[in-house]
Amino acid sequence: MKLAVFDTHSYDQQALSAANVRHGHEIVFFEPRLHAATAALAAGFTAVCPFVNCRLDAATLQQLAQGGTRLVALRAAGYNGIDLAAAQAQGITVVRVPAYSPHAVAEHAFALLLTLVRKTHRAYNRVREADFSLDGLVGFDLHGKTLGIVGTGRIGRVAARIATGFGCRVLLCDPQADPAFAQQLDASYCEFPQLLAQSDIVSLHLPLTPDSHHLINAESLARCKPGVILVNTSRGGLIDTPALIAALKRGQLGGVALDVYELEEGVFFQDWSGTGLADDQLARLTTFPNVLISSHQGFLTREALANIADTTLENVRAFAAGEVLSNAISC
Repeated sequence: MKLAVFDTHSYDQQALSAANVRHGHEIVFFEPRLHAATAALAAGFTAVCPFVNCRLDAATLQQLAQGGTRLVALRAAGYNGIDLAAAQAQGITVVRVPAYSPHAVAEHAFALLLTLVRKTHRAYNRVREADFSLDGLVGFDLHGKTLGIVGTGRIGRVAARIATGFGCRVLLCDPQADPAFAQQLDASYCEFPQLLAQSDIVSLHLPLTPDSHHLINAESLARCKPGVILVNTSRGGLIDTPALIAALKRGQLGGVALDVYELEEGVFFQDWSGTGLADDQLARLTTFPNVLISSHQGFLTREALANIADTTLENVRAFAAGEVLSNAISC
């Protein structure tokens, strides 16, 4: 099939090109994100491949359909940027990559957490300038702390197992509780308010839906233990950013580790070092010494990229062959 891949970087091109050796699709890579202003680039392509910050609203999907697109092969798990009802109305099938490497994202959550609580990023910068002092670098053990996992899908379960390995007491929260899984880890499910009240660390591992939007807000932050550490490697919209900044200013939070941000579209995956940030909220977050931000790189491992590419191109092959699409999504 003829496939237009949007929002691409060198690592996307390398992984997809390697996976395409056994598929033989005609792939064209585009650097811009896919949205209404760039949809014309996809004219003549039967399939398009967007990423998480592309915006396929009704207007974009109408343009795609008029240009001959019949398949949207999202190379990610989340699909909140796609109007599924509009896609269905235009006769466009949507498929995704439901799981690529839960270990990649869960391990990144703990990379951020350990960096934050042991202040290794600050120590690294000091040593680079021949400053070997330890003042201000006191951290704490994860062992013995209560770690709350919100969302126990594939990634959340891996994160829970990692937390158990550190000797944490693990609390779990999910509308679809799995008591057998909790029993395996000697963990326990509880309601969200209880998890917030008891956890020293709260890690978010759930999709962005209307129900989960701004799950972390002024009210939920007020329920947290003083000094709680908040980790989000899922979706930026889970957190109300102004409420988070207000809690940081009050000193209510011990630290925040983010791999995602609710207004990351147009900012993340780009180099703004020469111009600075136009987003005042994100700029404010970077000024807090107890806030650590990475640029949505939880998926960025060799294994995860290979899995994403393989599944994406297999989805395209199955569509071309008229097979049942196990990774199709609909409204």
